[in-house]
Amino acid sequence: MPEKKLSVFEKYLTLWVLLCIGAGIVLGKTAPGVAFMLDSLAIYEVSIPIAVCLFFMMYPIMVKIDFAEVIKAGKTPKPVILTLVINWCIKPFTMYLIATFFLGYIFKDYLPGTEIIKDGSTVDIYRSYISGAILLGIAPCTAMVLMWGYLARGNDGLTLVMVAINSLTMLVFYAPLGGFLLKVNKMPIPWETIVLSVLIYVALPLVSGYFSRKWIIKTKGLVWFQQKFLHFLTPVSITALLATLVLLFSFKGDVIITQKQAILFIAIPLFIQACFIFAIGYALARFFRLAYRDAAPAAMIGASNHFEVAIATSTMLFGLSSGASLATVVGVLIEVPVMLMLVKICLKTQNWFK
Repeated sequence: MPEKKLSVFEKYLTLWVLLCIGAGIVLGKTAPGVAFMLDSLAIYEVSIPIAVCLFFMMYPIMVKIDFAEVIKAGKTPKPVILTLVINWCIKPFTMYLIATFFLGYIFKDYLPGTEIIKDGSTVDIYRSYISGAILLGIAPCTAMVLMWGYLARGNDGLTLVMVAINSLTMLVFYAPLGGFLLKVNKMPIPWETIVLSVLIYVALPLVSGYFSRKWIIKTKGLVWFQQKFLHFLTPVSITALLATLVLLFSFKGDVIITQKQAILFIAIPLFIQACFIFAIGYALARFFRLAYRDAAPAAMIGASNHFEVAIATSTMLFGLSSGASLATVVGVLIEVPVMLMLVKICLKTQNWFK
C-alpha cells in the first residue's frame, strides 16, 4: 500500500484547529450580527454555511474513491457488522453510564442549580448535561469520519459503505434509543434534519465525486487525475474543516466563554467515552483478524459523533441555551483533537494487524 504523507495542513492540524476555534469565538463576540446572520441561514435546523463547508470537506475524499473497491468492501461483512454492534448495542449505553457516573456523581456537587428547558420544565443542570451527552452517544458519525479514516490510511471504500449504513440505521434507532435513555414517553426527532444531513454530508458529495471522477478520467486520463487534480485538492478538505470550526464556534462562542468550568467537567466523560469505544472497536477488530485498513475506520466510526444532528436535536428538545445544548457543543470542541489522537494511535499500531 503506497504511503500517504501528511501535508502541512494535516501535520499541524491540531494547531490550526485551536486557532480556528479562537477565531470563531472572537468573530462571535466582536461581530455578533454577522454570526447571527450566518446562523439564521438554515433549513430544518441544518446550517447552510456549514453545509457548504462540509461539502467541500467531503468532496475531495469522495472523488478519490474507486467505486470498484466500494463494491468489494460491501461484500466484507465483518467490519460492517462490528460497526453496527458497537454503534447501536454498546456505545449509547456506555455513554449514558459514563456520563451519569461523572456528571451525576463525581462532579455533581460542582454542578449545582437548575434550569428551565424549552417545554417549561425545571430540571437539575447536571441532568441536562447528561442528556446532551446521550444525544451525542446515539448519533454515530456519518461525515467527518471519512476524514479520520483517510488520515489513518484506512479503506475509504469500506468507510463509505459503513457511513451509508449508519445513516440509514440512524433513522430507525435514533428515536427509540433517545426516548429510552432520556426516560421520556416520546422524543420528537427532527426527521427533516436527519434526512437533509444524510443528503448534504454524504449523498451530494458522493454523487458529485462519482460523476466528476468518471468525467475527469475519461477526458484527462488517470495519470492526470492522480498527479494533477488530486494534488490540487489536497488542502481543500482541511481548509473546509477549519472553516467549519470557525463558523460553529462563532455561533456558540459566548456559551463557551461564560461556562468554562462546566465545559471541563463535560469534556472528561466525553473524552473517556471516545477512547473507550475506540479501544473496544480496535480490540474486536484485531480479535476478528481484520486487516488494518478495515480495522482503523471500524474503530473510529464508533468513537466519532454526528454532532450536527445532536446539536439540532438538543436545540429542538431543550433550547439553544440549555445545558444539553452546551454538552453537544463541547462534543464539537473535543472532537477534532481526540480523533487526531486516535488517528496517530492507529498509524503507530498498524503492525498489530495483518
